[in-house]
Amino acid sequence: MPSDVAPPVENPAPGAGPATVALVGAEFGWGSSGKLSAVLSALRRRPTTPLRFVGLASGLGRPLLAEHTVDGWYDLPDDPERLAPAVREIVRSQGVRAAVVVLDGAAAKALLAAGVPTVFVDSLPFLWSEGDRDALPLDTTVYCAQRSVELPSECLDVLAGARALRWVEAVIAAPRAAASAQAAVGPAGGRSAGGPYRRALISLGGLRAPRLGDPGNYPRLVVPAVLEALAAHGVEEVHIAGNLPADLAGRLVDASIAPPRTTTGPLGHGAFLERLAGSDVLLTSPGLTTLLEAGGLDVPTICLPPQNLSQIFNGRYHSQALDARLRVPWPKGVLAEDEALALRSEGEDHALELIYGAIEAAARGDDRRAVGRVLRDGVLEALRRSAEVEDWAALTAAVGTGGADQVADALLEVLDAAHPST
Repeated sequence: MPSDVAPPVENPAPGAGPATVALVGAEFGWGSSGKLSAVLSALRRRPTTPLRFVGLASGLGRPLLAEHTVDGWYDLPDDPERLAPAVREIVRSQGVRAAVVVLDGAAAKALLAAGVPTVFVDSLPFLWSEGDRDALPLDTTVYCAQRSVELPSECLDVLAGARALRWVEAVIAAPRAAASAQAAVGPAGGRSAGGPYRRALISLGGLRAPRLGDPGNYPRLVVPAVLEALAAHGVEEVHIAGNLPADLAGRLVDASIAPPRTTTGPLGHGAFLERLAGSDVLLTSPGLTTLLEAGGLDVPTICLPPQNLSQIFNGRYHSQALDARLRVPWPKGVLAEDEALALRSEGEDHALELIYGAIEAAARGDDRRAVGRVLRDGVLEALRRSAEVEDWAALTAAVGTGGADQVADALLEVLDAAHPST
């Protein structure tokens, strides 16, 4: 079970040394770990009693947290019947006294059952309907729901059952951390509304989600189309980041259609913010954390086709907040978004099954080249329409940027309530 873990500390005494806090991010993409990184940065700025951190699960996002001191990582079993005993043992051996969990409901419930006061961070509250109620840890010590530009009545009905609901602003890198990242690379040379864009960043997350199947389906459809559109728009330098399969990233770059300087490779959270701050334009599968971070840095952003249910909402909210059509939807012959949205009443998994199946069928179908041409034209149109946008920070401003500090406050309150001497 342990993975890359320091020797266990058996039952640290409550008054002996730093309080141990468990960290957990959902095994879905990199957004959860980006939020954990922001919360850890917020805690590091506090003149408070030192804390010790151990990580549970979060296998996908561990590289994003490499800049933070985490004493060790523990894998968790996939079998639900083995999860609770595994968590209890980690809590016992590591002396865990509190936890911060992002979007992993099962882990949050297991920690609560093990007697650990737990702060749960829900960055997608707008997504939930009655079919998701049982999967949500509504009894957590503090349930931090991230503010959204729109909250359907279905989600409000579900969240009304949270024992200690607390609405927080966007859980992203603090403004001054983002500003220092921008200062590290200097201003994005001559950036102006609508271009000319010379340096672009492509970001793809969510490619290793459970039940996804082949993680190469989405990038094989989308990346060549984006590169061709960027080259046609005059972009000279592109970096492709995200959790793409390593053996696939290079093969997606066709020198005959890509911008002349195209590189690939994953980036840690700090390195990603630096690269983002120095880019003229971001093209991203619409993960919410990435959209909010880009808004915080005032970087022009185009939403690529959605990979999952939440990204349909995210792309729509982004265009709505900026009052411009900045999203590239799938061709109707690939995916009708309203069909996926209609399935969410039965729970997120039903909608995901439709979306993943549609992307796989398109990637394996005989008309994938035609799909690529439609996507290329859609990216070009979105790049041109970006000239309409005057304020790229509108989405981020609508939900605020103080969420990491607010979650950090919640954790410290929980620790103090459970262990007043902490």
